[in-house]
Amino acid sequence: MTQSKASVSIGLMVLSLTLLSGCEFSSGDKIEPTIKTTGIDLGMFTEGAFTQPPKIVECETAQGTVTTCYEFTTSGAPAGREPGPFCPRNTTDGAEVGGAWFSKTGSGDLVDITGEFILKLGEYYGDEKWLVYDTKTNKVRYTATKEACLGAARPDVAEQYKQNCIECELSYLDDDFSLTYLIPTTPIPAAQSSRVHTVGIALDGAELSGPAPVNAILGSYTIAAFDDCGGHINAHQGYHYHSTTGCTDKQATTTSDGHAPLIGYASDGYGIYAMRNSEGKEESLDECRGITDDTRGYHYHAASPSENMFIGCMHGETVIPAGGPAGGPPDGGRPPEGGKPPRDGHPPERK
Repeated sequence: MTQSKASVSIGLMVLSLTLLSGCEFSSGDKIEPTIKTTGIDLGMFTEGAFTQPPKIVECETAQGTVTTCYEFTTSGAPAGREPGPFCPRNTTDGAEVGGAWFSKTGSGDLVDITGEFILKLGEYYGDEKWLVYDTKTNKVRYTATKEACLGAARPDVAEQYKQNCIECELSYLDDDFSLTYLIPTTPIPAAQSSRVHTVGIALDGAELSGPAPVNAILGSYTIAAFDDCGGHINAHQGYHYHSTTGCTDKQATTTSDGHAPLIGYASDGYGIYAMRNSEGKEESLDECRGITDDTRGYHYHAASPSENMFIGCMHGETVIPAGGPAGGPPDGGRPPEGGKPPRDGHPPERK
């Protein structure tokens, strides 16, 4: 695309969203999908993904670039479906009762959390101390209350919450819970790639999160169970994904090149697509798991479900100021002193 045509395209995109933000628009309204070479296509999001109309606002990236951003506000729940199930209830339960967890190999598909998986955790991880069930009743120990959820889904797990399969409910979130994301309207290639914190937002409005602190989780003899879609719930991020298993995949109707479906958008505005194309093949990607083509421009492809990552690094500039991609300690970690999670999209590191 020539520079003049690109300028016209970007101008029309900004104008169209500006008009949209000034119109009556509800979270249930449909916007027909279209293909753009760069930037976010609102029509790809699931109905109900946002709790208020997306709008364009002025913003500044961490690198100091003044630009415009989409402001997205979500409820912390995936639009269009109810999360779960997560933990089985008995050691005889099959895959339909429980969710999933990372494979110990760190690659490939997630493993089903069945009753047998819980029963053989010591064997699976080579540590006989695992005992996430009652040996007399064969009932699985899981976080059945809000108090247990909050106590187990944190870095310093109290003794009474160890040896638990962790699951939390959306009903545990505050009544006014919401998350706000600022993502550049037009991606800005960064001078150098940067570390991934909050990855971005899925097409159903749920957060695509950075890596889960697996060592801390397993070190407390807990399993932070995902549902089969690769997500789970905590009090600071609501429902969020650590893995993609196809639940948010959406294929653009105006392309027929067999490209992998879109799963969401990164915090820098570039699209994140599934790992493999329609033929089951992977692309040759850069260190950030990105590639450029004539239709989509630069974009990412997600890693395999058990790799505990979506992308390797951020290719573009991201927004840090208050109101950016919603922060908060990952996987239930406590907020800093004062009780509120940071709003800069960069949660504190968990050691």
